[in-house]
Amino acid sequence: MTVNKRHEPLQSEYRVFSRTETSLVKVQNDIRMMIDDKKAVILVLLDLSAAFDTVDHNLLLSRMMTRLDIDGTVFTWLKSYLSGKSQSQHR
Repeated sequence: MTVNKRHEPLQSEYRVFSRTETSLVKVQNDIRMMIDDKKAVILVLLDLSAAFDTVDHNLLLSRMMTRLDIDGTVFTWLKSYLSGKSQSQHR
């Protein structure tokens, strides 16, 4: 990716000398610039770390395939994301 310059310009993950702090500084700078220009700013943060804890992963994947017609690369990515994550009974 680096050799062929295929990274998104603002992507921090998996890049040498670039970390989460780089992204946070960019967001903070953008917000400050908007405030300086007297523009409205809305920041929405989503924490998906526990989003699928109470869902049966096999059932979710099955419904994604049959009801939402999700397959191929997207399905493989979602399946990979859910693998190794545990389902809990807390609601």
